[in-house]
Amino acid sequence: GSFSGKRFELHFVSTQGKRAHYVVSSRRPSIDDGKEGTLSSTDVMMRVSKGVMALCASVVLQLGSVQSLPVVSSSALAGSLTSDENAVIRLFKATNQSVVYITNLAFRRDAFTMNTLEIPQGAGSGIVWDPETIVTNLHVVRGSSDLMVALSEGEESEAKIVGVDQDNDIAVLKLAKPIPNLRPIKVGSSTNLSVGQSTYAIGNPFGLDHTLTTGVISGLGREITSGATGRPISQVIQTDCSINPGNSGGPLLNSSGEMIGINTAIFSTTGMNAGVGFAIPSDTVKNSVQQILENGKVSRPLIGITFAPDAAVDQLGISGILVLSAKPGSPAEAAGIIGTQRDDYGRLVLGDIIIGVNSVPVRNSSDLFRVLNTCKVGDTLDLEMLRGDSKVHVDVQLGTSN
Repeated sequence: GSFSGKRFELHFVSTQGKRAHYVVSSRRPSIDDGKEGTLSSTDVMMRVSKGVMALCASVVLQLGSVQSLPVVSSSALAGSLTSDENAVIRLFKATNQSVVYITNLAFRRDAFTMNTLEIPQGAGSGIVWDPETIVTNLHVVRGSSDLMVALSEGEESEAKIVGVDQDNDIAVLKLAKPIPNLRPIKVGSSTNLSVGQSTYAIGNPFGLDHTLTTGVISGLGREITSGATGRPISQVIQTDCSINPGNSGGPLLNSSGEMIGINTAIFSTTGMNAGVGFAIPSDTVKNSVQQILENGKVSRPLIGITFAPDAAVDQLGISGILVLSAKPGSPAEAAGIIGTQRDDYGRLVLGDIIIGVNSVPVRNSSDLFRVLNTCKVGDTLDLEMLRGDSKVHVDVQLGTSN
């Protein structure tokens, strides 16, 4: 069909090649009432719209036979949902009150008036752990002067940070006042997950609160790096759920509505979702949150050394961990580990170079952290090191990090 302002043309062609042509103009009878007269373009369109379906049906019958089709009412179409769709709807209704919107506020000084203002500098998502506790990513709340936590209905409360796990990008918040209708999330296990199982992410991408996206587990056992400490986060879940800025800190759910991870990062060259998202596994989250709620901090086993950056070690042509110093009172000092020094002439004398732990080769800091992540405070490690021109073995009993 085409409309020129004064005439409306309908062209029909059947599958057998038969043609029909109808014209409605300002001087021709209208389709529905048969009255003549000058019609405005709006009148023509309104009148044509009322009768065009009947006209089309009539023309089709003239051009050829029509196979009868079942008639489905619009109300039936609106209410026809599959069992899978109904399951997802129930999951969202059961879990959306377990996800909050977090606004990171910071003080800024106005360049013209020199007044100090508190303005939003970022936003993200959070998980309701219990009626007073919110769990989110550390990078969502880092650098904040104040934090505001809100539900989609508009209820909100200030919150403060009570503890963080920098190595795993986790922060625990306490609400200043209760928020009605909060529902603690069901925490599942990340142990027996399978690639291909369905996943659901709820968060606040770009400030659009309580957005649901769906996908599958694309991979398991991934490793990403903590932005705060550079330490590797292991056993990370990869998903193709759409995760964008603002989704960080929100839950990754299984089909039972249980949290199996916290959405924390994406792999993208543009900063937008590219179908490769990462979530910290729920077992890691549970361990960190429990320690923070009980002790106010996360304790991890440590050797007590400072070491050179991997890039600097590579430039020296060395494979391993170059010890710069053994911290006073640390297990490393008690074991006699030697750090890098300068001699009387100012020349650099390299310290011990750790090349293995418990017979596991260590080539860089990620290898060392990977071993330490499997250990507990009080465990004894056998360190294989290069000292000068010889190899030595030293036993170190792991201490507790601050």
